Formats: sequence, structure tokens, C-alpha cells
Amino acid sequence: MPLQDVKVIIDIKKPSSLIGLGTPLILASKTGTQTYKEYFDLDAVKIDFAETTDAYKLAKQVFDQGDYRPHKVAIATYDVAATPTAISPIDALEKFFYNDWYFVMLDTGVVADYKAISDAVEAKAVKMAAHMVDDSADYIALKAENYDRTIVFYHDDLDELPHAALIGSVGSRPVGSVTWKFKTLKFVTPQDLSPSEVNEVHANGAIAYVNKAGINQTSEGIVVSGEFIDVIHGKDWVKLNIEQQVQYLLSTSDKIPYTDAGIAQIEGVVKTVLEIAGQNEIIASDDSGNYMYSISALGRNEVSASDRAARKYNGLSFAFDLAGAIHDATIYGEIVI
Repeated sequence: MPLQDVKVIIDIKKPSSLIGLGTPLILASKTGTQTYKEYFDLDAVKIDFAETTDAYKLAKQVFDQGDYRPHKVAIATYDVAATPTAISPIDALEKFFYNDWYFVMLDTGVVADYKAISDAVEAKAVKMAAHMVDDSADYIALKAENYDRTIVFYHDDLDELPHAALIGSVGSRPVGSVTWKFKTLKFVTPQDLSPSEVNEVHANGAIAYVNKAGINQTSEGIVVSGEFIDVIHGKDWVKLNIEQQVQYLLSTSDKIPYTDAGIAQIEGVVKTVLEIAGQNEIIASDDSGNYMYSISALGRNEVSASDRAARKYNGLSFAFDLAGAIHDATIYGEIVI
């Protein structure tokens, strides 16, 4: 992670310019020196990766998603045949993990490769991995790991790269403003699955692409553990933006005094981020339209003398109610004769 003096820890309890978090990273096989580069259009990608490569095809599917596509795609290269030391996809992921991207995809691989990537993402408790599979045995194997930060897209035509289409279509929309279910993807064909088959996919932490009411759409919006993608995305948005904004306050102020007034400045920054999270529909609002969050801050005299001497303040905490989304409904009616 970039150098910082601020750490935010959030636990999800049930029920109970800012960082955008929309850029995808493609891990791509390429002979030569290991590189990380950001691309703003396909013409730029084509300079480094031929149209026949998986890296180019993934980038194309991301960029082809229309108005909501991310403004850039990052590509990090690996070379398993490099000498004297091979460079694996995990090596590339670890080296560039804290660069400016959020969703990681592998250009080509098997379930063992997907697990290695998801393990690395899970260990750092930030960012997400996205994989595609065409065999139920594969999503069952990934479900066994119960990942909170892995999206698995089940589709019978992997050439359509449905996971890249999903990231390209939804990943860069304002965090919290959308659910990942019901989304129509460009250049992805809906599958002919029965309700029981769709339920099996969901029970194993994966999503599919189907046609409902004449509309092609994603069947769910979950990660492998069953948590909703927008919940994890929203949690990271709040965490990273509070870290960034408090760090900015500390770095640009001549001094934040260790007084109640200084503590109030930090509290004010946290409140601003939570208000924006409410506007983005990450945080729920009550009947009066007030965002449902709380902030608790210990005053100077409530902090230990040793913490004050060390110039450490650990006395601020917050909580909020997730806004969530409606994913299904039962509607009752009656006919009067």
C-alpha cells in the first residue's frame, strides 16, 4: 500500500478528486522485462499486444462496454519462461498490487491459477479478483475457499470473456450507486439455463448470464462467499477514501494539534466521506432522509498519556447501515368479482 499514517478497519456486521475503485488490471503473459502500464484506448494496447493475444481481447471487452466503461485499463506482464528466474502471474500481482487498479483478471489459466490470485487478494483484504469458468466443477472448487473478494462468472463460451464485460460495464460506475445483478452486457450471449441450474450456480458462489422478461442480464451480483459485490466494493470505498482524506489532512496542515479541536478536524473529514457514501447509496437513509451512520471520538483527556506522548490517536470509530438493493420481490394482489 502507498506510504500512509492512517489505517481504517471496517467489519461488516449483519444486520446491523476521491478514489474511484473502477480500474481493471490484466495479468498478461509476455516475453521480456516485467512491466506495468496503463492504457486509455485499444490503439495503445495494440502497440504492445497483438489483437490475437488474450490481453488485447480482455482489454477490448472492457472498453467495448459503452458509456460506463473505465477510462483506463492496466496491464502487468509476467513470463513463466524467463531466465534465470521465472516470473509467475502471482509475482506480477504482488509487485504491482498497490498500483492504481481494483479488479484483477488473468489472461489465461486454470483453477489452480485462479486460487493463487484470489488467495493473494484475500490476504490483503482489499481489491477483487474476477474469473470465468465453463465447468461446474471449477466453481465448486472455488466455492470451497469461500472467497469474499472473488467474482466467478459461469458461462459456456469463455471466448466471450463475460467477466471482463461485467467489470467494464459496472466496475466504474459510482461505488454504491448500482447493484451488479440485472446488468446487460455487450457481446455476451445469454445461457439457456433452467431455474434449478441457475440456483445451483448461485449456491456455489458464481453468477451467470440469462434472459429474464426478454432482457439479457446478469443472474446475480455476488462474490464466492455469497456476499454482494456492491457491499465489498462499498466497504473498500469507505475505507480507502477515509484513509486518503485523513492522510491528506495530516500532510497538508502545518499541524493538527492534539486537542479536542484537532480531533474534531479528523472527525470532520470522516463525516464528509460518510456523507458522500450516503449520497452514493452505500449508506442507508432513515425516514427523514438522514444518512444512517454514527461517529464516536474520544476527547484528548480520554486518550492515554502514552498515546498522547507518542502522538498516536486511536480514539475515533464509526458505524453505518448499508443501503443494499432490492434483488427480488413478491407482490400480492386480489381480484374482486
